[in-house]
Amino acid sequence: MVNTDVRDFTDPAGETDRSATAPKSFHLADGDVTKLKELTGVARSSVRRYSLELLNGFKNDTLRGEEWQQQLDLAAHDGPLVAAWLGHATILLRMGNKWILTDPVFSQRIGVKLGPMTFGVGRLKPAFDPALLPPLDLILISHAHFDHLDLPSMRRLVSDRTNVITALNTRRLIPKGFASVEELDWDKEIRVNGLRVRAMKPNHWGARTAWDRHRGFNSYVLETDTHRVLFAGDTAQTENYAALAKHGADLTMFGIGAYNPWIQAHANPEQVWNMHQQAGGNWLLPIHHSTFKLSDEPMDEPMQRMLLAANGQEHRVVGRELGQLWTPDHTIQVCPDGTATDV
Repeated sequence: MVNTDVRDFTDPAGETDRSATAPKSFHLADGDVTKLKELTGVARSSVRRYSLELLNGFKNDTLRGEEWQQQLDLAAHDGPLVAAWLGHATILLRMGNKWILTDPVFSQRIGVKLGPMTFGVGRLKPAFDPALLPPLDLILISHAHFDHLDLPSMRRLVSDRTNVITALNTRRLIPKGFASVEELDWDKEIRVNGLRVRAMKPNHWGARTAWDRHRGFNSYVLETDTHRVLFAGDTAQTENYAALAKHGADLTMFGIGAYNPWIQAHANPEQVWNMHQQAGGNWLLPIHHSTFKLSDEPMDEPMQRMLLAANGQEHRVVGRELGQLWTPDHTIQVCPDGTATDV
C-alpha cells in the first residue's frame, strides 16, 4: 500500500517539462571559449570510448550473475540500518524491516538493445544475480539514463509486492507487474508502508535520448523513525543538500566518478565530500565508480581522491568494495564465492 503526502505544492496537470532545468553549462554562450573547450573535450571523450564499446556490443552478454554464488545475508546483521554496494549506483538497503534497492543495474552491458545484442558500455566488475536478492519493498529510480534505469534488470525484479518510485515523466519506461509505480516531483513526499521518501533536486539532467529532455531527475531522502538516508544519485556540485543540515543524515550515497570531462554533470570526490558535510552526513557510501568506463579518469582515481578528500576521516567512507555489508557498527566483506570476513 502506497500513501502519498504532498508537501508545499500541487501535482502538475500532465507532464512537467524538465528540459529547462538541465545543466545550463552545456549551452554555449557567445564568445565563451571555456565552454567551447569543455564541449570539445566531452565530444572527443565520447567518440574515443563509445566507438569501441559499440563494436563490443556484438557480444551477446546482456545479463549474467554467475560470479556471485551466495545470497547477501543482510538479515543476519543486527540493527535498523544495513547497506551493501552492488556496483555502480545500485545499493541494497535495509531500513527497519524494509528492503530498498536503488537504480538496479545488473547487466553486463548497458545501452540500446537490438534483439539479443546491447550496444553500449561493458561492465568491469562482477554482476550480482538479482535472483539472490531478498524480497524487495521498494525500488528507487533516480533518472532514466541507461546506467541507472536498466530495463533488462528491472524485468528480472518485477514483483507484485514491490513498489517503484521514479522521477517525473519516466513511469512509462518501467516494466509492468510491480505493485505500484509512482512518479515523485522535487520536494514531494510519499509514504511506502511507513517509510517516508522525499525527492530532492540534484544538479543533473534526465534525458534518456536526444529527444526526451522533459524527463525528470531526482535525489531521494529516506526516513524511518530512527534513521535518515540520502541517495543523491547523479549530481554535479550543488548546495541543495545543505537543506538537510538541520537534522543531518546517518548515511549519504553520492556518485564520485565520471567527472572528467563531465564535471558539469558529475561532481568530483572533493566536491562530494563538501556536499556530504553540507548535508550533515555521518557516513558516506560512494557510488558511480569503477563499474563502467564512462569517462577519462583512471578507474581507481575516484576512490583514491575520495579518501584523500576525507582528510583524516577516511573511516567515514564506507562500502568501498563490492559486496561489503555495512552497518553503523561494523563492515563485513562478502566475496563472490560466498565467503565472508570482518573488515
